Amino acid sequence: MAKSNTSLDDVGPALDPRTNYDHRGDSVERPGLAEDLDGLIDGDVRFDDYSRQLYATDASIYEVTPVGVVFPTSTADVSAVVEYCADREIPVLPRGGGTSLAGQTVNEAVVLDFTRDMDGIVDIDPDARTARVESGAILSELNEALEPHDLKFAPDPSTANRSAMGGAVGNNTTGAHSLLYGKTDAYVEELEVVLADGTVTTLGEVTLEELEAGADPDGTLEERLYAEAHRIVEEESDHVEERFPELKRNVSGYALDVLVDEAESGSVNLARLIVGSEGTLAVVTEVEVSLEPLPEMKALGLLTYDSLLEAMEDVDDILEHEPAALEVLDGVLVDLARELEEFKDVIDLLPDRTDTFLLVEFYADSHEERQEKVEALLDDRIGDRAFDGMEAYEEKDQKNFWKMRKASTPILLSRTTDAKHIAFIEDVAVPPKHLPEFIADFKQVFEDHDTIGSFYAHAGPGCIHVRPLINTKTEEGVAEMESIADAATDLAVRYDGSVSGEHGDGRARTQWNWKLYGDHLMTVFQDLKTAVDPDWILNPGTVCGDVDMTENLRFDADYDFDSGFDPALNWDIDNGFQGMAELCHGCGSCRGTQETTGGVMCPTYRASQEEITSTRGRANLLRQAMSGDLGEEEQFDVEFMHEVLDLCIGCKGCSKDCPSEVDLAKMKVEVANEYHERHGSSLRDKVFANVDRLNALGSALAPLSNWAAKVPGARTVMEKTLGIAKDRSLPEFHRESLEDWFEARGGAGVPESEADSRALLFPDTYTNYNTPYVGKAAVEVLEAANVHVEIPDDVTGSGRPPHSKGFLDKAREQAATNVDALAPRVRDGWDVVVVEPSDAVMFQSDYLDLLSGDDVETVAANAYGVMEYLDAFRLDDDLPVDAPDETLTYHGHCHQKSTKKDHHAVGVLRRAGYEVDPLDSGCCGMSGSFGYEAEHFSMSQAIGSILFDQVEESTGDRLVAPGASCRTQLGDEYDEKPPTPVEALADAL
Repeated sequence: MAKSNTSLDDVGPALDPRTNYDHRGDSVERPGLAEDLDGLIDGDVRFDDYSRQLYATDASIYEVTPVGVVFPTSTADVSAVVEYCADREIPVLPRGGGTSLAGQTVNEAVVLDFTRDMDGIVDIDPDARTARVESGAILSELNEALEPHDLKFAPDPSTANRSAMGGAVGNNTTGAHSLLYGKTDAYVEELEVVLADGTVTTLGEVTLEELEAGADPDGTLEERLYAEAHRIVEEESDHVEERFPELKRNVSGYALDVLVDEAESGSVNLARLIVGSEGTLAVVTEVEVSLEPLPEMKALGLLTYDSLLEAMEDVDDILEHEPAALEVLDGVLVDLARELEEFKDVIDLLPDRTDTFLLVEFYADSHEERQEKVEALLDDRIGDRAFDGMEAYEEKDQKNFWKMRKASTPILLSRTTDAKHIAFIEDVAVPPKHLPEFIADFKQVFEDHDTIGSFYAHAGPGCIHVRPLINTKTEEGVAEMESIADAATDLAVRYDGSVSGEHGDGRARTQWNWKLYGDHLMTVFQDLKTAVDPDWILNPGTVCGDVDMTENLRFDADYDFDSGFDPALNWDIDNGFQGMAELCHGCGSCRGTQETTGGVMCPTYRASQEEITSTRGRANLLRQAMSGDLGEEEQFDVEFMHEVLDLCIGCKGCSKDCPSEVDLAKMKVEVANEYHERHGSSLRDKVFANVDRLNALGSALAPLSNWAAKVPGARTVMEKTLGIAKDRSLPEFHRESLEDWFEARGGAGVPESEADSRALLFPDTYTNYNTPYVGKAAVEVLEAANVHVEIPDDVTGSGRPPHSKGFLDKAREQAATNVDALAPRVRDGWDVVVVEPSDAVMFQSDYLDLLSGDDVETVAANAYGVMEYLDAFRLDDDLPVDAPDETLTYHGHCHQKSTKKDHHAVGVLRRAGYEVDPLDSGCCGMSGSFGYEAEHFSMSQAIGSILFDQVEESTGDRLVAPGASCRTQLGDEYDEKPPTPVEALADAL
């Protein structure tokens, strides 16, 4: 099997870790093709198995292995690739963020990924209110650049933080505010495109006279485009007006309706004919769009109903109030949200009898205007069908309301069963006046097929998202899917709607365009396609082609999954480890915001912008390895571990930030554990897994152990023998450990009989041997809060080091020792308090994966990080604090963020009198041993540079961080390790 010939560990300079990454191999299907393309262009060419499989999926239910992947750096690169492929009739597929839900970005073709190197903003003209960007530019990054000018690109898909402008053009993207703004086609002014023969041209507005003058059905591809567009205007207008639905939301087929409508004014914009064509008519390289002003202010009204149908009957009346957005969430999702802790506070705002709610947003120029709009809505609608309502004017309250609406997709996509809520008819759209009958008929379709689904999203424009629960791993399930799609198409036609109001044709809906438009118009579509792409090499099969929605499914009746081992961890989900391995649905949230920051995942992707370093990429390759797509037991191959899983740094961000909560870190340690069983382990891995013993020895030999590391040449020897980066500072050992100090002082400072609480301060290895002063600060603060503190002497290491390195037997042994020692005391009223965040999360979360039973559940439920402990029980309320007059910049630990415990330190520090600027930061890049490993040093620094930039931009006078790894990374950058929050709190005592 052909694989890469360059390691991801050779990531190049820290500020651009992708520079030296050249994941190339020999072409599997077309020998010589990769080499030929590589010689033609400046960009990367990758035809190895891993790269091809990475681009075999998108956010849809489909999987098609491409011929290869190319990363163009310029329009000239794109032209060269297309011309070469055209001469050999090799299909070509342009691709952005791979967020397509209908399967239009997977094909057996040479894939052009624009998001890595052709993602720039070319020009912004605030006066003309236009922007010009490359095809790979991310929508949210464009809007970030436009914000200082009080402008925005108006279409706002939910995937804007990872969707590319080329994809928006290809799909004719819209969003929640389409009532006000419409679709992308309304904003495209000009396109630079590469035609199917490699010709580069610019398409824009032309008069009908210019259109006719430029037309030649036997001429160049551009002249053929002019000719076919002119013919459609002259000969097909009546057919277009008759068959195209009059609907705000229709992105099915080619935009002939826009062409015909514009012709009435005497001119047409040929760029808009390309919009929505899904890469089948031309390859877009640059886009000029018009812009809209940012709204002065917003307000929300929320209306509650006893049933979905009553809410749908209200939509037409609500539209008379001219909202900017009108969204719905039905009873199925409301009930599911009530069961999830994450949404409890928000869902509790709803009246108990709420089955369905409508979320109505207004834009306004003043506080008075927005209040008038919301109050007019509530006065008009409450008491008729709506039984109650709420309003939100503050940004925080509005976010809470939107959170309920945005909860829908994550809830539906969290199933790990074989049956899943899949996307294939989820954006059928009808005129809003028909919604009540349409929904009632759709519910009957579900009943006829003995399945369930939920109705949510864009009620205002009539585009209700519907995702039936279907198991496509059976022939019956696949047949059921096609039957439901057929029935949904019939409903769309019956109610003058469209089979796609948002997500496009692709593989899921192309076959249904024949029902929607009829044979004649479909032939017109095909004639247009043939005119500009005679050999049908551009994304063949979609829009007007012959793709079958039941073929190339990611999960079908032939799908087989074999993990190749018995999982060592507890997987308390449907289908266990397999359920988690199959959970990624490809939405690309892990690629979100690219070079911008915020949230936890995925740090290696942010640093490298390589699909293989994203959670989606790793999860897909792991599933594909276990389903046989990559060869038998590929998941245990040395190169698979090295190329695919090695750079997952275990930050756990995906378990929180991924909409489906894919836990890649947990899957990695499972596979790593089995890998050790089969292949053994390196000396360095064993050293890091047993760092407890190493630290104990270093402490016993201090200060000699500290001097030894400073001997000239010692670090070079360590790098060559153990692979520990010579440029990374090493932890220092203290001769007197925290346990020694506590014993020497005579134990607890607050008598048990006088204390308000009793805490067992767990002596994690780093606090105990390397930073006992942090442990002393924790004791000081806890005792100031009148806590009786003891350090248990019958415990061992937390198990975090061996767990993170995939030595699960050792981690389980240490966990069992600690649980046996602590459980009886916890039952007696003691709490377990841990200074080091990753060790605290080990107790709270990872122990439950390693062990089962009442004892571990008891310990996990009563284990706390030190700042969490103070905040959860408000033990700091009576602390005698007088904080210095300074602002603290707070960087939280990724493990705490992943378990939603990061806020506790901020609350305590603020109550102590500090101003706190909490960074919306991800992993620091150290991740335990990762940042010490020589081959990972560059990547660690690249990830860290994102955090350093945030620190530089913060408003704080002093930086604080709770994690030992984070403080090492920051200390190496700023020549001094920042204190922990508990030390800052001790300073205020």
